Amino acid sequence: MTAGRTVVGDRYELDPLPLGRGGMGEVYGGYDQKLDRRIAVKLIRFPYGQPDEALVKRFVHEARIMAKLEHPGMPAIHDVDVYDDPRVGPRPFMVMQFVEGATLDHVLGEQETLPVGWATGIAAQVAAVLSAAHARGVLHRDLKPSNLMICPEGTVKVLDFGLAMFHDPELSRLTRTGTVMGTPSYMSPEQAQGAAVGPQSDLYSLGLVLHEMLTGERVFDGATEYRILERQVHEPAPPVRDGRPDVPRELDRLVLRLLVKRAEGRPARAEEVHRALLPFATGLRPLLGVVGPGPSPVRMYAEAVGRVLDGADPRPAPGSSLRPDPGPSSQPARQADPDDAVFDRDTLSRARGEAEALAGASRYGQAVEVLDAAVSSAGRSLDPLDEEVLALRLRLAEALFEGGDYRRAAPAFGELHRDLARRYGPHDERALHCRRQEATCQALMGETGGALERLRRLLIDVQVVYGRTDARPLELRRQIGLLELGAGDTDRAHRTLSALLEDLVELRGPEHPDAVKVRESLGRLAL
Repeated sequence: MTAGRTVVGDRYELDPLPLGRGGMGEVYGGYDQKLDRRIAVKLIRFPYGQPDEALVKRFVHEARIMAKLEHPGMPAIHDVDVYDDPRVGPRPFMVMQFVEGATLDHVLGEQETLPVGWATGIAAQVAAVLSAAHARGVLHRDLKPSNLMICPEGTVKVLDFGLAMFHDPELSRLTRTGTVMGTPSYMSPEQAQGAAVGPQSDLYSLGLVLHEMLTGERVFDGATEYRILERQVHEPAPPVRDGRPDVPRELDRLVLRLLVKRAEGRPARAEEVHRALLPFATGLRPLLGVVGPGPSPVRMYAEAVGRVLDGADPRPAPGSSLRPDPGPSSQPARQADPDDAVFDRDTLSRARGEAEALAGASRYGQAVEVLDAAVSSAGRSLDPLDEEVLALRLRLAEALFEGGDYRRAAPAFGELHRDLARRYGPHDERALHCRRQEATCQALMGETGGALERLRRLLIDVQVVYGRTDARPLELRRQIGLLELGAGDTDRAHRTLSALLEDLVELRGPEHPDAVKVRESLGRLAL
């Protein structure tokens, strides 16, 4: 304590009152005693109000993923640790950049509607942030005006990726109590129904925010949370021009496309939305009480960056290859020299041990570097189908997945399941696992159609190998049902989950946790 104030992490002094509270915790303004600067500290609240070691570890791991995004439209993350709160015990906290400005809900409360240029300029900046987050498989899942900060220079900061950091690895996106996480008035239909969500879910929320900036009213509201969720699922959004005819027709069509009920009908990527919004983001004058006139070093910097050619060098950056191993299809296997093999096997063993220690400490970025170097070295001297090399490649793919790098993990798992099938047969347990992981990566990147196609083919093989009543095909059926629901195919999702529930009740009883989960998912289909 310092002069009656709480100090966490032996250096971060908290203000007496929080800046805000949410379902996952509280955010305080504060002061970094070591670096003499203002900071913001988010203290996380446990879902059950009781200490949870597994949740603490998961929080620290996923906070590290968030810290790697490093986008100017997000507050920088300075530190993450656990504070021994005398009231509740160990409590995770995150230290972030302190952002000056006004939240969008405050701005809308003062001005009701925004000029078209400002509304689209704000939305375009948010789309840029979402593009960076989605590229790392991170979804916001609670995008709303109170989580968007308008800074004095006119830049936008997207706040509170708190729900993103508690994503469900089974893709259900539910808390362990079965409640849907998020804010009903800004929630996508698939999130309202407890389905698997993807990047298009954040784009739906962005559409709701953009609609509100242009009209001054929430698109969907109601007397009860259930009524709001019901409207999100079933009621089409009204055209913006119904209440504001000065909005260009093309922009109105874009907003309505963002608010299509089926995820597959929305734009596929945030980059597409950003490009579509930019032509309307013109004539941005000072925003009274928020963004003032005059020179700004931030705007000067942005103006220079905006003149950089929007082109990509086709040459891959050093160390950026998506393929951890060239694979047998690209080069013939060769017999390694016995002396080299002994040396390389020792190297592989040391590398794997070092990587396991790093991964155990949630330092997945470093673990990937160690494994990538070892796999590259092994590829020069050992058969790509060598058992130890395959094991090392599998650990590399898992480290990429655990670290949230789904774009590299997906092709790594894809090459692995083909190579494992070549050596051990198509029904090898690890080959089947890699097929599911590849599809899961696709789903997390929003490629729901491709993921479902892979998972349905996988289910046929898994049932052949393990039988229909084994836990693995049963869980796979649940994942498929939730993805179908997330894609907006409610009829097919209902058939998939209903059949699964019948089998689970027969095999495990009506009150088994797995049966309860599926029953809850079916209950949300009634919205």
